[in-house]
Amino acid sequence: MSAEATRTVVHLLRHGEVHNPDGVLYGRAPGFGLSDAGRAMAVRAADLLAGRDVTALVSSPLERALETAGPVADRLGLGVRLDDRLVEVTNVFEGRRVDMNRSILAQPRVWRALWNPWRPSWGEPYRDVVRRMAAAVDEARATARGHEVVLVSHQVPIWVTRRRAEGRRPAHLPRRREVALGSLTSLHFLDDRLTGVTYADPALGHGLPVAPTVGP
Repeated sequence: MSAEATRTVVHLLRHGEVHNPDGVLYGRAPGFGLSDAGRAMAVRAADLLAGRDVTALVSSPLERALETAGPVADRLGLGVRLDDRLVEVTNVFEGRRVDMNRSILAQPRVWRALWNPWRPSWGEPYRDVVRRMAAAVDEARATARGHEVVLVSHQVPIWVTRRRAEGRRPAHLPRRREVALGSLTSLHFLDDRLTGVTYADPALGHGLPVAPTVGP
């Protein structure tokens, strides 16, 4: 009789809302921590993960990710390991103010960077993001084999990882991403085989104010 298969879950946690009153597309820039709502989102995520068999916690090195990891670490009694592969994507518009009330296509100054949305031409190629995230997920899964692990990352890295897991190409329309601030995208494995993807938005329905996000 064969041994029972090993179940492992890799949770991808997006950081909470960022304090960004000037509407800057912050990207990898330092100094952008969580807002009050963002800290509440991190607590809600920690609540959802409490009691689960999480044995490791890994985070992007950016401030907003580390602040999101904090309540999870406290609730689960874990340390936080940093992994640069979980970091935000690069973006040529980083540091600029973004008018959230206007379509980006109505802003001529940005057109030169929008010639290829499928690469995308304005930042780190999706295929490169998929590659580094896959390596981080595989390492975390091996480390937490038979248990669960939480990786704190950012919108685009999490979304293209989900698309890859679901057998879809990484290129996509940004407005169709399902990666809410403070949300959990969970990859379920049986031994080394991916068996499913689940999604949860812990902040939904809890009255947490959410400002429009201008960081990927």
